[in-house]
Amino acid sequence: MHVVRTFLRPGWIALAVVVVAFAALCFSVLAPWQLGKNTATDERNGLIKTAVSTPTAPLSEVAPAGRGFDPSTEWREVSMTGRYLTDREVLVRLRSVSERPAVEVLTPFAIGDGSRVVLVDRGYVRPEQGALPDVPVAPSTETTIVGRIRKSEGTTPGRGAHSEAGALAVYTIDPVEVGRATDTALDPFYLQLSPGQPGALGEIPLPQLDSGPYLSYGLQWLAFGIMAPLGAGYFIVSEVRQRRRAAAARATADTEGVPSS
Repeated sequence: MHVVRTFLRPGWIALAVVVVAFAALCFSVLAPWQLGKNTATDERNGLIKTAVSTPTAPLSEVAPAGRGFDPSTEWREVSMTGRYLTDREVLVRLRSVSERPAVEVLTPFAIGDGSRVVLVDRGYVRPEQGALPDVPVAPSTETTIVGRIRKSEGTTPGRGAHSEAGALAVYTIDPVEVGRATDTALDPFYLQLSPGQPGALGEIPLPQLDSGPYLSYGLQWLAFGIMAPLGAGYFIVSEVRQRRRAAAARATADTEGVPSS
C-alpha cells in the first residue's frame, strides 16, 4: 500500500501523463504522418515512372473536357493546340527551383475555339533584387504545346491572388483561384510545360525518384512510442526495488538493535 501511495505523488502522476501522451502522439499522429508521406511518395514515383514511359497523347484523350481531374493521369504528357491568353498571366511567388528563389509563370491556354481553357505553368524566371523580374512574353498566335498534367496545389485562406507591383500574383498553383482572379473558367488541373516548347521558360525538373527518409522516420516514431512506456516502467521497477531494499535494510537494523532477553 505504501508503494502505491508513492506513485500517487504529483511527480509520478505528471510522468505518467507525459509518457502516455507522448506514446499516443507517436502512434496516432507522428508515425502515421511520416508513413503516409512515404506512401504518397511511392505512389507519386509510380505515376512518374509510368508517365515517362508512356507516349504523348492529346489532352482530349487523357483528360476529356468536363470530367475533372483524375489522379491516375497526373504526370502524363499531353499535347494541345490553341493560343496563350497572355493578358491573363499570373506570377507564382516564393518558389524555389534548384535550391534558389524562383518566380513561376502561369498563363491560361485556350484550346481550339476557346471553349476550354487550361492553366499552363510555363516554367520559372529568377527574381530580381527588390523587384519582379521581366517575363518573356508567350507567343500569341495559335501553336501546339506539350506538357505534363499536374494536380492543383490548393490555396490557403488569406493567401489568395493579389496585386504585386502591377502584376497579378499567387503563392500556390490553384486553377480555381487563378480562374476567379482572371475571370476565366479553367480546368481543375494545370499543365507543367515540357522543355523546349513554345513559351517555355526555365525548366522545372521532375522530382527525384527516391522514397526519401519518411519510412525510417515513421519507424523511429513507432520505436519511440514503444520505448517511452518501457523506460517509464524501468524507472518504476527500479523505484520499487530500491524502496524494498531500503525497507529490508531498516527491518534488519531494527532486529539487530533489539537487546536479547
